[in-house]
Amino acid sequence: MKIAILKEIRDNENRVAASPDTVKKIVALGHEVIIEKGAGIGASVSDDMFVQSGATIAKDNKSALKGANLLLKVRRPTDGELKLVEKGAGIVAFFAPASDKKLIEDCAKAGVLAFSTEFTPRITRAQSMDALSSQANLAGYRSVIEAANLYGRSFPMMMTAAGTVAAAKAFIMGVGVAGLQAIATARRLGAIVTATDVRPATKEQVQSLGAKFVAVEDEEFKAAETAAGYAKPMSAEYQAKQAELVKDHIAKQDIVITTALIPGRAAPILVTEEMVAGMKAGSVIIDMAVEAGGNCPLSKSGEVVETKNGVKILGCANLPGALAADASMLYAKNLLNLLPLLTAKDSANFAPDFDDDIIKDMLLTKDGAIVHPSLQGA
Repeated sequence: MKIAILKEIRDNENRVAASPDTVKKIVALGHEVIIEKGAGIGASVSDDMFVQSGATIAKDNKSALKGANLLLKVRRPTDGELKLVEKGAGIVAFFAPASDKKLIEDCAKAGVLAFSTEFTPRITRAQSMDALSSQANLAGYRSVIEAANLYGRSFPMMMTAAGTVAAAKAFIMGVGVAGLQAIATARRLGAIVTATDVRPATKEQVQSLGAKFVAVEDEEFKAAETAAGYAKPMSAEYQAKQAELVKDHIAKQDIVITTALIPGRAAPILVTEEMVAGMKAGSVIIDMAVEAGGNCPLSKSGEVVETKNGVKILGCANLPGALAADASMLYAKNLLNLLPLLTAKDSANFAPDFDDDIIKDMLLTKDGAIVHPSLQGA
């Protein structure tokens, strides 16, 4: 099988879908790896490092994709890249299907097999392939670093001869993979951390990291998790009760980090303009869901918005891309672990196992049609 790796050309994307280690292992499996010139530069991987691992360097994306059976990418392909992919070939990437439905339609028309890493199922067997989790883990860490950079004071309590500096109070909203890592990182930096989520199972996880759990724990809360482990959309009544609790709590916080995302839907509003107006001057909000509409209506992607009352709001787009070397290494391993499900068992040919539950969940297009249930009829 011929596998192509392209240089990512979407804005602010430094990651690459391969590492020297994964290239070496892929080649050892009998596959050919073609990498576009300069694809790894943003992730601190030179062309020479890829060549030493067994890859061939192509001068441009057209050369890399010529005859390729499988394209491995970080972000979804552009229109220009898609036109270069041969009919019947596969593409694995973060497709963000809910935000770019036209591209999915174009993939179907082009006759390619599109696999979305966002839809990797949350099952034990797929954990090593779960790119969403591997990238969210790094994003959670980086969100706290971004907060510390914007916050004009220290995180830990400091006792000095000149006086005592109080510890920062950090509130993490949404306790998935990113939220848990944000809690752990804020705690390591010395902050007093609280967290909230609508899923009851997260309470114990929050407490195990030394943070305090904050939520309205009524009957609806006890049933607020899907079988796949995601948060369910909550009723207007519950949202009102939770908002009142959060409003009072946020007014006392120095750092607020929002991470709440529901796959296939716009990000829920967690921090309203009224809540922001009640926060202290110098407080910081990091909105990790800004690319899906944002958890705060005031956030803007890639910008720091400072309110009249002195609150700084940063809409963080592509936080894993700020840690491109580590993010690429983890993502490349996710793809390497997925590869056996895309390969024939008795050869190195491209032959996805369409009967496998993981492939079924990730597959967006096949035989000229959109086949993923969440996208049909959209």
